[in-house]
Amino acid sequence: MKLVPFAIVAGIMLSAPAMSYAQVAGSTLLGVSYGELRDVAVGWSAKRQILGHLVYNSMDERVGSVDDIIVTTDKSVSYAIINAGGFLAVAKHNVAIPVSQFQLDGDKLVLPGGTRDALKAAPEFDYAN
Repeated sequence: MKLVPFAIVAGIMLSAPAMSYAQVAGSTLLGVSYGELRDVAVGWSAKRQILGHLVYNSMDERVGSVDDIIVTTDKSVSYAIINAGGFLAVAKHNVAIPVSQFQLDGDKLVLPGGTRDALKAAPEFDYAN
């Protein structure tokens, strides 16, 4: 199967074209425009297709699962937060991995060269208060 960089898919998923709208007194545009609706319809759902899904290395070994994704202020996905601890939420060890390091193999999220030991040895990610 052809591997596709995850960053490309994630960028398609969460980026919206820059559009300007004329303001009309007393009106507000809520939701998406018809032009943006196509991008939403063909994009990925973080809840259904990314969050909670397993991450594999290039040797098809499970190395973690996606606990969260970080979206920057410019609407792009920058990091995936991977739980590299236990697969039953025991001994949780979250690690931030740049999305550019992931590849998609069909529906499988692959971290080439990733191992459980390497992820567990990486600094743990903590959310800012």
